[in-house]
Amino acid sequence: MTKAVRWGVVGTGRIAQTFASDLAPLAEGEVVAVGSRTAEAAEAFARRFGVARHYAGYEALCEDPGVDCVYVATPHPFHRDHALLALSRGKPVLVEKAFTMTADEARDVVAAARRSGLFAMEAMWTRFLPHVRTLRERVAAGVLGEVVLLVADHGKWFARDATSRLFAPELGGGALLDLGVYPVSFASMLLGPPSSVRSMVTTAFTGVDATTSILLGHPSGAQAVLTCTSSARSATRASVVGTETRLEVEGDFYAPSAFSIVARDGTLLERVEGPVVGRGLQFQALEVARCLEAGLTESPVMPLDETVSIMATMERALGGASSG
Repeated sequence: MTKAVRWGVVGTGRIAQTFASDLAPLAEGEVVAVGSRTAEAAEAFARRFGVARHYAGYEALCEDPGVDCVYVATPHPFHRDHALLALSRGKPVLVEKAFTMTADEARDVVAAARRSGLFAMEAMWTRFLPHVRTLRERVAAGVLGEVVLLVADHGKWFARDATSRLFAPELGGGALLDLGVYPVSFASMLLGPPSSVRSMVTTAFTGVDATTSILLGHPSGAQAVLTCTSSARSATRASVVGTETRLEVEGDFYAPSAFSIVARDGTLLERVEGPVVGRGLQFQALEVARCLEAGLTESPVMPLDETVSIMATMERALGGASSG
């Protein structure tokens, strides 16, 4: 790296705090500015993480000449507008997942980035973790043989609280956009876009989805069985089953973890660990830095067209679901 990326962070919630914490030890990037709806929240964030500048609102942050890239970490319904604001001010963007509320909103952001020739990427941090990079290499090398089945789940327990973002329809609440995006993205990463989508949804007390199960069919003949819930803590494991071997990712599969490759007779062939300092969000920041230095406008690891496809899959799952 010739110079560190100077980050501006839009939003001060938990994921923004984790990003700032994981970025702190890196020489390749630093958070130099933060914006929030209130001056108090922005100031508190800046004080906690040693951020030089803080703003009440987001426009001034996006116009800050000292910011090289904007990280959008507000709730899902605001991603589109905040990403478009940053792009309109000439700033590349890293946008939290779920990337937007709908596939059309995702297309709006992608089109704006491409029109302006600016970098944009979905902040699917799982994709850049060491164990995920290695398991992609194993699958690509044909170690599993022909992939037949992928199974992944993400379930967490949340107290029934109508004021919680996860249960608030106006804040993009629901299990799928918040939790299910991880299994859906994992399946997309290894199997590509699905040719068929079937789903079942059980709603929460506020009307958002509480438990969603999805069955994806792929042109290769492979199937993916994906589940998410905000009503219970699941194993949060993932497996990829091939004709020769299977790959089992330990829980939490979407966070720093380990995986094993197991033969048909149950013999353990390999176990790969991916030790990580912190939560692991620094790896996506490193990818952004690499792409910006190389003059890329999107990441080959998390392409924009795939992000749109993932949004379309989740939209189809919610739109065409039967009720549980």
